[in-house]
Amino acid sequence: MGRKLYPGPKLRRYREQLGMAQNDFADTLGISASYLNQIENNQRPLTASVLLKLTNSFDVDLQTFSDEQDDRLAAELREATGDPLLQGMPLDLRELKDVVAVSPAMVKAFLTLYRAYQESDTSYRNLAEELREGEAISALSGAQFPYEEVRDYFYLRNNHIEELDQAAEQLYSAKGFRVGNAEKDLIRFLSEEHGISCVLTNERGTSGEVRHFDPKTSTLYLCEAQTSARRAFQIAYQIGLVQFGNEIKDLIQRASFASRETESVCRIGLANYFAGALIMPYNLFLAEAKRCKYDVEKLELRFGSTFEAVCHRLSTLQRPGAKGVPFYFVRVDMAGNISKRQSATVFNFARSGGACPLWNVHEAFSSPGRILTQIARMPDGQTYFCIARTVTKRGGGYLDPVRKFAVGLGCQAQYAKELVYSAGVDLDNDEAVVPIGPGCRVCERRDCPQRAFPPVGRRLDVDENRRGFKPYSFA
Repeated sequence: MGRKLYPGPKLRRYREQLGMAQNDFADTLGISASYLNQIENNQRPLTASVLLKLTNSFDVDLQTFSDEQDDRLAAELREATGDPLLQGMPLDLRELKDVVAVSPAMVKAFLTLYRAYQESDTSYRNLAEELREGEAISALSGAQFPYEEVRDYFYLRNNHIEELDQAAEQLYSAKGFRVGNAEKDLIRFLSEEHGISCVLTNERGTSGEVRHFDPKTSTLYLCEAQTSARRAFQIAYQIGLVQFGNEIKDLIQRASFASRETESVCRIGLANYFAGALIMPYNLFLAEAKRCKYDVEKLELRFGSTFEAVCHRLSTLQRPGAKGVPFYFVRVDMAGNISKRQSATVFNFARSGGACPLWNVHEAFSSPGRILTQIARMPDGQTYFCIARTVTKRGGGYLDPVRKFAVGLGCQAQYAKELVYSAGVDLDNDEAVVPIGPGCRVCERRDCPQRAFPPVGRRLDVDENRRGFKPYSFA
């Protein structure tokens, strides 16, 4: 089991959800009530034998009692408590994990309240700025908040939506879709099952549309300049909306989002998830990924997809009982802004500010099209094996706009040997590990030469008689 597991409060909550008294629960597990009481109070670790009895007796997923969810919440809580609003009171990470373990519901409520404060503060600052500059007040940028809420939804589900994965896999099998022939198969299905015709057009318009559905004429217009893989993804997206709209609606209703805006954003996210699951069906894709040691470019060719879509799909393979390597997936633009981020790991993405400049997603832009590897360690001690590569999205013509991104994919170091990219890499060389962080504002590394800002809540140590290599010193 590696490190000892102390999930006492989680085990107690699980028992109470079952409506079982300690004595009855202990009897089922074949242990004494006093021993169970010690486990629930974190005086004893949860041993492998007791964990095995739990899974056999109650068919519970092991993930229920893992520390990963707590680590994620603790990392978010640490960022929130470092806000100047709270007088810069960032707590020790171990102490925060204890808080999460005792009352995860309270922590989630606090984080929801903090995000609402951030949204309100952002809107206020934008409004003040626009009033100063005499501009219209209509373009407040608070629209980003629904995207954060949707990202949290996927994050808390470990970036895996089993309902849509099952639906996509069953449809793929029932209709006899073929690997690498997605566009033709999906066009035929959309026409035969839903009477929707697909029309290729080179009229992209000023908005640069790659897909436009006209419900009045039941016509799906697709940009001819896009690759077959990108068109297939857009067709699969449309199938998700028309074939499984009720399932997506049910998922959204159960999520209890704060606004209709968030529901709309999530609907798009879930339809995109379905599209990836339909083109790369779970069991088939996982088996192929393991066979080629998660070689993204081989998977890209095998399934007729794109590098970015394959990386995103790899980060979703967390089906209970049939999991792949848990990855994080990220997409970064040339300015360092994170435009996509999903994770099945405890990797801590900062919610504000840019990504760590020492992370290899930035270096990828200096070597376009080449896959870079990196062994990186976060401040919490977790070590990751990271790959990064640029991707380019072209408009189709010489004068059409080109979009450039760097895509990052990474896993905890213990899984690195399962990846083809670790060939020739000395994974045991601690000197090769690059210390990175979630972002300068929330990173507490004192000796980072690339720091752009001091961490929030930390007092600067200013000495006019000294000049060091590090840009900031703080107490």
